[in-house]
Amino acid sequence: MINISKFNPTYLQAKAPEIFTIANNLSEVDDLRASLSRLANDMMFDAFDDYDSFSEGSVIRVRDCAKVMIRLMTRRSEDMANFSVAKAIMDLARGKRRPDLTPAFYAELLYLILGLQGRGPGTTLADLHLIPSRYENREAALERSRQLDELHVEVQWRLSKFTSGLDDESIKRRKARRDRLLDAMQGSESDWNDWTWQVQHILRDADEIARLLNLSKSEYNAIKMARKKRIPFGITPYYLSLMDDEPEDGRDRAIRAQVIPSGFYVEKMAEAQRFGHCLDFMLESDTSPIDLITRRYPSICIFKPFNTCPQICVYCQRNWEIDDAMEPGAMAPQKKIDAAIQWIRSHPAIHEVLVTGGDPLAMTDDQIEQILTRLADIPTLERIRIGSRTLVTLPMRITDKLADIFARFRDPGRRQVAVVTHAQSSYELTPQTVSAVERLRKRGIPVYNQLVYTFFTSRRFEAAFLRRTLTRIGIDPYYTFNTKGKEETIDYRVPIARLLQEQKEETRLLPGLSRTDEAVYNVPGLGKNYLRANVHRDLISILPDGSRLYEFHPWEKNISNAARTHLSEDVPILDYLLKLDAIGENVHDYGTIWYYY
Repeated sequence: MINISKFNPTYLQAKAPEIFTIANNLSEVDDLRASLSRLANDMMFDAFDDYDSFSEGSVIRVRDCAKVMIRLMTRRSEDMANFSVAKAIMDLARGKRRPDLTPAFYAELLYLILGLQGRGPGTTLADLHLIPSRYENREAALERSRQLDELHVEVQWRLSKFTSGLDDESIKRRKARRDRLLDAMQGSESDWNDWTWQVQHILRDADEIARLLNLSKSEYNAIKMARKKRIPFGITPYYLSLMDDEPEDGRDRAIRAQVIPSGFYVEKMAEAQRFGHCLDFMLESDTSPIDLITRRYPSICIFKPFNTCPQICVYCQRNWEIDDAMEPGAMAPQKKIDAAIQWIRSHPAIHEVLVTGGDPLAMTDDQIEQILTRLADIPTLERIRIGSRTLVTLPMRITDKLADIFARFRDPGRRQVAVVTHAQSSYELTPQTVSAVERLRKRGIPVYNQLVYTFFTSRRFEAAFLRRTLTRIGIDPYYTFNTKGKEETIDYRVPIARLLQEQKEETRLLPGLSRTDEAVYNVPGLGKNYLRANVHRDLISILPDGSRLYEFHPWEKNISNAARTHLSEDVPILDYLLKLDAIGENVHDYGTIWYYY
C-alpha cells in the first residue's frame, strides 16, 4: 500500500532541510533558482569526486537528478511550463498555502531530492542477484553463471503470473466459450471460421453482449452510452470468445479494455462531437498533402483507403475520423484512391507505403488485390506494409487465398510485402492467430508487432511475457508506443518513466530476439521520438498535479534549423502507482520508476 499521507510539505521539508533553509534565506525567486542549480551541480560533483563512498548506482542517480533539478530551475523551463518549481519551494519554505500543489507533486519533489542525496526507493532484480565477485577467470565465470541462474528463476516466477492464450487451459476455456456463443447465435463451426460471417455478426448492443458475456455495471453502461452517442464500437464474435466468464480473475483485463470503452472515454468523445472539437492528436491534417495520404518522413507515407475496422480499438489514434465498425461507405471513392496512388507515383522519394486506415484487411480480396497491383506497379516502391489487427480480432481473415495475393506481389531483392499487427496481450494470442501467422510466413511475408503500452499491459514483466510469446509464434516485436497524450484516453495512459523502467529492468533480461522492438513516443505532426536515448527529450518541469512536462525534440533536429519541439504533459507517477495498488499490485516493486527521466 502507498502511504499517501507522507507526501506533504512538512515531510518534504524534513527530508530536505538544506534546500528549504536556502529558500527561506533568499528574497528573490531568481536567486533561489541560481542557488538550487549550484547546489545540484555541487552535489553531483561531490558524488563523482567522493565516488568511493557511493555505490555506482547511487552516483548515476545523483547525476540524473542533478541534471533534472538544474533544468527545472531555468527561466526557459519556467516560461515554457508557465509554472515555477522554485517559486513553489520558496512559498512552502515560508509557510504559504499552495492548494494547487498535490501529493503527486510533493512525491516527485521528494524523490528528486532523495536522488540528489544518492538515496531513494527501489532495487532491481539485478541488484538482488548480480553481486560483484571476488573471483577471477573461470571461477568468476562460474560464479556469474550461478547468479544468472538465480536471476532466471526470479524472472520465470514473474513471467509465470501471466496467462497465454496458447495454454491448454486457455484453449479449452475458449472452445467452451465459442460453443456457447455459436449456440446462442445459431451458427455453425464453419460459420465461425468464415470471416464474412464474423463481420456480419459484429456485436454492438449492450443488452445482447450482456446476454453473452458477464459485463460489469460500468462496462454495460459505457457500451449503452457509446451506442446512444453514436461513438464507433463493435466486437467480433471471435474476440468476444476471448473474454472470460470470470472477469474477477483478471486474465482478460487487457482484452476487455481493448474494445469496451471507459465511461470517461465515452463522455469525452461525446463532448467532442457536441462542441465540434477535433481529436486529431497526431496532427495528421497538417501532414496530409492529399486526401488518404499522410507523410511525416522523407521516404515513407501512409495510405488510408478504408476508414473502418471489424473492431474499434478504444484508444485508436484516428478516433477523430474513423467510421463505426464496418459501416457501409468506409471504402474511399475511386477518384480519391486514384489521386492518392498517382501522388505516390509522382514522388519517387517514397520507397515504402504503409497501407492502413481503418483496417485494410476488412476490404474484400478483390479490393485488396486491385490496390496492391497498382502500388506494385510503382517502380520506386521497395516495400508495401499492411497494418492490420485482424490477426488478433479476426484471424480467420488470413485465408490461403489472401496470403497468396500478398505473395504474388513479393519480388525478392526488389520489393517486400510485410504485415504489421497490434497484439496487446499474450492472452489474445490463440492457435487461430498462430495459423494466420504461419500462412503468411510460409509465403515469405514477415509479421511484426506494434505494442501500445497502456495501463492494462504495464504490470511488471507483462509486456516481456507478450514479446516472448510473440517471437515463439513468428511475430517480431517492432515498436512499443508510449500511450499518446489524448485526454479522452487518460484511463489507458502510463508514465513514460514506466516504459523506460520496463525496457531496462524487464525486457533487458530476455534474449535479444525477444526484445528487438524500439520504445517510442509519437510526436504530433512530426513522428517517432526514440525513448531509448534521453538526448531526444528533456524533462523541463514538474507541474502542480505531479505531471512531468517533457520537451520532445523532433527527428530532424540536427538537419533542420526550422525544426520545432513539442511539449507533452505526462501522467503523474503517483496516480499511476495508486491505480496499480487498486488492482492488487505490489507498488513497492516499482520503486525505481521515479528515477527514469
